[in-house]
Amino acid sequence: MEDFVGILNSFIWSNGLIALCLGTGLYFSIRTRFLQLRHIKEMWRLLFDGESTDSGVSSFQALAMSLAGRVGTGNIAGVATAIAFGGPGAMFWMWTVAFLGASTAFIEATLAQIYKEKHLGEFRGGPAFYIERGLGVKWFAVLFAVVSVVSAGVFLPGVQANSVAESVQNAFQVETWMSGLAMVVLFGTIVFGGVKRIARFTEYVVPFMAIGYIVLALIIVFANIDQLAGVISLIFKSAFNMEAGFGAVFGLAIQWGVKRGIYSNEAGQGTAPHIAAAAAITHPTKQGLVQSFSVYIDTLFVCSATGFMILITGMYNVYNPSFATGGASEFLYHGLNNIAVGPAYTQNAMDTVFPGFGSYFVAIALFFFAFTTIIAYYYIAETNVSYLTRKMESPVFYYVLKVVMMLVIMYGAVNQATLAWAIGDLGVGLMAWFNIVAILLLQKPALRALLDYEKQKKEGKDPVFVPEEIGVTNAHIWNTINKSTDK
Repeated sequence: MEDFVGILNSFIWSNGLIALCLGTGLYFSIRTRFLQLRHIKEMWRLLFDGESTDSGVSSFQALAMSLAGRVGTGNIAGVATAIAFGGPGAMFWMWTVAFLGASTAFIEATLAQIYKEKHLGEFRGGPAFYIERGLGVKWFAVLFAVVSVVSAGVFLPGVQANSVAESVQNAFQVETWMSGLAMVVLFGTIVFGGVKRIARFTEYVVPFMAIGYIVLALIIVFANIDQLAGVISLIFKSAFNMEAGFGAVFGLAIQWGVKRGIYSNEAGQGTAPHIAAAAAITHPTKQGLVQSFSVYIDTLFVCSATGFMILITGMYNVYNPSFATGGASEFLYHGLNNIAVGPAYTQNAMDTVFPGFGSYFVAIALFFFAFTTIIAYYYIAETNVSYLTRKMESPVFYYVLKVVMMLVIMYGAVNQATLAWAIGDLGVGLMAWFNIVAILLLQKPALRALLDYEKQKKEGKDPVFVPEEIGVTNAHIWNTINKSTDK
């Protein structure tokens, strides 16, 4: 079964998906006239604009919820893997993916806002909703929703729980079942409180974990400030095959940088739009710009923090595939010996400045990063359950999902979840293919919304969205929103 799923994943996560993500990002960057540069100031202003209502969360809460999904173990282990197999130049290509992906994130988040609905008193939206309402292809939407529920609700949470339990056991010698039980209790306390409690939890925890991690990274960088210029030069030289020592991994720098960049910031994968739709705002473009900025936070800030820590302290190995014999590859750089690629790179980098502290801090960081990702998975699964059951007006399906995920978390904490991870990757990969095809076919409403927003801003207005005025149909919720006081 693992071999079969592995073969499927090799097709789903092939260079075709990488090319599609990069090409889509470049295409939308051109179509939006590089909004990721033009509207940076507006993105920052909108982060703190608006308040939560009875039906939706604030823009900042939606940002925090989406970052809970974007910022995960990939920001620690994923960056280390990219450097190990792609060399220092992989960092440059991660930045490139973030820059281009910001435009893709804008399109999918704006579409999620345009075609959102209200179910059981709360805003719901995402790819399944805009595929049905915008494209009018219901079977496609149902297929996406089913894949999302199975992937985000059943397979992926257990893997994250396993990462948390193992890292806590390694650092603090706490039994995995105890960590699993603690996660189940905390998870239940949060998700049984509804979307508002999820939003409040992520609103406080996500900024805390991200800022704390970046501050420690800055301390390590400043402690080695004399190496900074050399590291930056190494990244760019390695990225373009101008560094002799890492020339053998030039092609891998692009491959791994792009692959880990896409995996980390999730732009185009169809996960973040579920959360973007929950924001209570007056114009879809507002949340589109906020979600665009979240890609920068994930990759340019958090991933860069990990990368600079590892590179500036020299605590990494890079493999040279051209010397592979019998499945083994030669180390191009011996910063670490006999250390598995992953969190240990970051732990050893921290230990150079904070001796003995690395394993403890990384374990704590992994707990917050992975647990908030589980919370984001729940919301994604719940939103697709809402889509599939929205005509039934019954919360019983949500309770079933909560219980199933609690069992999955406990099982994942005490068992290896290799197959679940592979199947989860398969589901996320399918979501990415489905979603990118959908937003390429359905781009016009988002582009029109952007032009409408810019026009109203030039007129000195706080933009209000009236879909009929820009030729957008099947966005009936906006007539209700802008006629009521629930804005």
